Amino acid sequence: MADDIDAAVTGAGAVGQALAAVALVAALGVGLWTVGEPSPPPDSDPPPATCSGGEPEKAAGAPGKTPRQVSGAQLCKALNRPDLAELLGTPGEAAKTAGGSGSSTRLGNGKEIATPSAQVEFGTYTVNLSATYDRHPVAGSAGLLGEGARQRKVLGRPAVIYADRTLRISFRLDGKDRAGGPGVPARTVTVARDAKDSGGSFEVSLWRADGAVPDDAVLLRVAEKVLPTVPWWAAGA
Repeated sequence: MADDIDAAVTGAGAVGQALAAVALVAALGVGLWTVGEPSPPPDSDPPPATCSGGEPEKAAGAPGKTPRQVSGAQLCKALNRPDLAELLGTPGEAAKTAGGSGSSTRLGNGKEIATPSAQVEFGTYTVNLSATYDRHPVAGSAGLLGEGARQRKVLGRPAVIYADRTLRISFRLDGKDRAGGPGVPARTVTVARDAKDSGGSFEVSLWRADGAVPDDAVLLRVAEKVLPTVPWWAAGA
């Protein structure tokens, strides 16, 4: 028996993706999260998914000099909010899985940067939230992200919205016959980590189970509600 997973190819930062080709790393880290919840009785509504995975929050560098870095578990807590389905336009829909990952990515120059991420999956949508702690500004990055990418402001910070695509991973339950290929269309908004755009970013990505292109209005509605609840967001105002 084979299983298929639509895994995010986003989550490593807009400029970081374009310059370091780290999207596949993020995809493999995101796509395999599961939540081991017991099956509910047939006549009851399924319980909402709770966050799994992630690493404890750690400070990055000396206080006052280097921003503290959010963990995958903290991103999942911010993303897996009670009204997320309503923000997606599917009120009453329960999340099937939720998880966080405290991953990192090694760039071509050998430098390693933190790329924590979280994902919540519904029957209709999957939502991915990630952070990247690099030195690349968001302003001016639209030209690196393909035709249709457009620069704008989100929550008063430089941002860029662009089209992306998930990576479909197919594999047997025994681990054999693995294969990959293009998945479904996704929409992503990358927002500067601070108002000065001094480097680093947060990303919110959406894709739909039916393969339709997500509406940017839905993407922005989710981003504008979720991002201010991420730890230390206000410190970058």
